[in-house]
This record gives sequence, structure tokens and C-alpha cells, in this order.
Amino acid sequence: MATTAHSLPFPLLKLKPPSLPKSHFRRTFVPKSTFNASPKRTVSSTTFSPTFPLNGARKSRHVAAKSSEADTGSASTPTSLGQTVFGALHLAVSLGLILAVDKFLKKAFVAAAIKFPSALFGMFCIFSVLVILDATVPAAATAVMGFFEPAFMFIQRWLPLFYVPSLVVLPLAVKDVPAASGLKIGLILVGGWLATLCVAGFTAIAVRKAVKTELVEAEPMGKPAPFSAIEVWTWTAVLLTSFVSALFYPTALGTSARTCLPFLLAATVLGYIVGTGLPSNVKKVFHPIICCALSADLTALAFGYLSKSGLEPVLGYYLTKASSNPGAGDILMGFLGSVILSFSFSMFKQRKLVKRHAAEIFTSVIISTIFSLYSTALVGRLVQLEPSLTVSILPRCITVALALSIVSLFDGANSSLTAAVVVLTGLVGANFVQATLDRLSFRDPIARGIATASSAHGLGTAALSAKEPEALPFCAIAYALNGIFGSILCSIPAVRQSLLAIVG
Repeated sequence: MATTAHSLPFPLLKLKPPSLPKSHFRRTFVPKSTFNASPKRTVSSTTFSPTFPLNGARKSRHVAAKSSEADTGSASTPTSLGQTVFGALHLAVSLGLILAVDKFLKKAFVAAAIKFPSALFGMFCIFSVLVILDATVPAAATAVMGFFEPAFMFIQRWLPLFYVPSLVVLPLAVKDVPAASGLKIGLILVGGWLATLCVAGFTAIAVRKAVKTELVEAEPMGKPAPFSAIEVWTWTAVLLTSFVSALFYPTALGTSARTCLPFLLAATVLGYIVGTGLPSNVKKVFHPIICCALSADLTALAFGYLSKSGLEPVLGYYLTKASSNPGAGDILMGFLGSVILSFSFSMFKQRKLVKRHAAEIFTSVIISTIFSLYSTALVGRLVQLEPSLTVSILPRCITVALALSIVSLFDGANSSLTAAVVVLTGLVGANFVQATLDRLSFRDPIARGIATASSAHGLGTAALSAKEPEALPFCAIAYALNGIFGSILCSIPAVRQSLLAIVG
């Protein structure tokens, strides 16, 4: 017996006591309530032989999954096609409404002889409506924002294109400007950009230290979709077809400008698409907008050579400034008013951020705008630049759409030169802003964003926000407010007179 007991593979202490009553065992290990709560289940022999039933279940689930996949695949094509059509209609309606509002306001302001920028007034109106709706019926404000989201993203995606016409026709804008004056303008442009960036950045840092407002995360900003191969091939087909057609039928669409419009527009768009696809180290010195302008100019040069008309007439067809006979540049610049109107949506989206950091944003923008206008006038007089040219480059740090409205308030200004200088200022900022901010030890995203937008408007904003998305909200806010405050300031007769007095 002893030998048998010692040969057991487990200790005797782990055995259940044989004298334990059944009812006590149940109460100790399994609560009685458990048995009462759970339904009784009958265990059949099939439960312990799972081979055939489970295989059958697996097969049935596999067949059902295949059937579901087949149904989804058959329905995906019509669904995706329907979504594409609906998206295109949504974009057309929302963008069309913005363009219609812009045109209506322009006509109304011209009829009323109001010199204040009409698009700026429209932007204030849209922003006010959104704020009122958000305070009374938040769901309605959200619905309005959602409805116009496709138009806003379209404008954001193609924003640099709307600046290009000024660069494309730059040879026409500067042909009457003496070389010495051009050199002076270049010095004012580069030096003024750097000075304005420093003033805006250091002001933002000083106010930040004074108010000590904690930085919070901004509302996420949507990113435009990348360009597809279909877009590239479509625009290439338009370019080749219309180019050849215009060579053989110069007035096929009624006028030379209209006939040249399709291929010049296609060349501009293709140049931008190719430019955005260049490596980042190449884009540091060869901005996409430069590639865009060169593409249009080279196409115009080729057409002028093959048609024996010369470059200047073709560039004249590119930007006619006549609504009855528009060129490719007129079509693109026609969106500038909608760009200003779209500011209302970006400002509303970041309204909490504007309210929280109002001291830093408004102080920096106001000081940098005043500095930019008056320093340009003063330096222009010191270097003895012609007064008409100095007046033309006063709004060098303000976005093109509003800069053109500002110079229209001054007599004798060259609007083509204004647009070209504004775009060139943006190009300088786009290429050198990040390295300059690092060299100046601007670490705060608020200071970096405000300094960039205040000195290089939209192009600088696009360049910085691509690498520093945390600075994008402050760029967008300062970009809009800089143009708004500059327009309001120059709309005051006393301010205009003081600027003219400095210019001489």
C-alpha cells in the first residue's frame, strides 16, 4: 500500500474531499443565482464532434462573404460614378455662387462709385453671417461651411495660379521701366521683405511674452487632393489640340485672344502641375510658380515664332484686361475676388484661435502693415525712385487681389508693375522664409506664421505651411488680416495724402 501511495503523480491534498455534500459544493463554487439567471442548455453529442458542422459553417460563411464581395464589387462602380458626378455638381454650384457674389459686388460698387474693395466688403458680410448663425443656429453655420467646402478647397488648391498672370506678362510691365529704376525696385523688394518679416516676428514675440497666452492646438486645415495623371493628360491634349488649331485658324473663336486662350491656359496649368511635382530641394530655388510662368512664356514664344507674330502680341493676348475679349490671364485673375471671399471661411474656422491670440495677431499685423507701407514710401524717396513707380510698389506685402485695389486709389500707378512686384515678393519669401526664420531664432509657430504672411502673403504662406502645418492657421489669419487692414488704411484720404507726401 505504501509503495502504491508514493507512486501517485499528484499529491493527495489536491483531491476533492469525498464527503463534501453536493449542494454545498454548488453553493461554494458556483453561485445559485447563476443557475437561475442562465437558461438551461441541452448538450448533445454533436457538440463534441465539431468537424462536419463547423466545416459546413465555415463554408457557408465563406460563400456568404464571396457573395457579399461580389455584390459590393458590382455596386461600387455605379456608386463611385454617382459620387463623382455629385461632387462635380457640388463644386460647380458652390464655386459658382462665390464667383457670382464677387461679380455682383464689383458691379454694385462701380455703379455706386465706391472705391473700397468690393470683395473685402463681401468677406466681412460672409464672416458676419457665419458668426451670427454660429451664435443662434450652430447647425446652420456648420451646414453653410460644409456646402462651400469644395469651393474653398478648389481655391486653396489652385491659389498660386491666380498670381501667375502678373509674372507671365512681366516683360510687358517692365519694358518701359529704366534699368536703374528696376535695380532700385529690386533692392526695395528684397530689403523690404526682410525688414517687414523682422518687424512682424519680433512684435509677435514681444506681445507673446507680455500676454503669456498658452498656445493651444488649432482647428485642422484640410489639404487639397494631389494632381492625377488624368488631369495631366487632359490638359496636355487641350494644349496640343488648341495650339495647332490656333496656328491654322488664328481667329477660330472670334478673336486672337480667345483663340489663344485654351493653349495658353493649358500651358500655365501644366507648368504648375509639373512644378509641384519637383523634388523639394529643387523647389527651394525653383518655385512651382516660376515653372508655371516659364511654361506659359515659352509656349507664347513658340507660338509667336511659328505664327510670325512675335512674343509681345501673344503676351498681349494672354492678359487683355477686357471683359469682352478675355485671355487666359484674365480668366485666372478673375478668381482673385473669390480668394478674398474665401478668407471669411478660413477666419471663421479659426475664430477661436483668433479670439485667444487676438493681441499677438492684431498688434503684429497692424504694426507690420503700417511699417511696410511707410517704409516703402520713405526708401523710394531716399533712393530717388520715380514717384509713380514708388506708389506702384507701396502694397508689395499685400496679396495681389487687394494690392490692385489699393493702387487703384492712387493716380498714375502702374497696376501691372504692382502685381509683378507683389508676386516677386512672395517668391522671395517662399524660397528663403524658412531659413531666415531659423536664422532669426523664431521658434514660436505664432511668430513664424505671422512674420511669413505679413511679409510674403500667399506664396510665403503656402511654402511655410507645407513644411510646418502648425503655423498654417496663423499664416492664414495674418495673410487675410494684412490685406484687410492695408486696404482699410489706404481707403482713408488722410493716409493716402501722407503717403504721397513722403513719396514726393
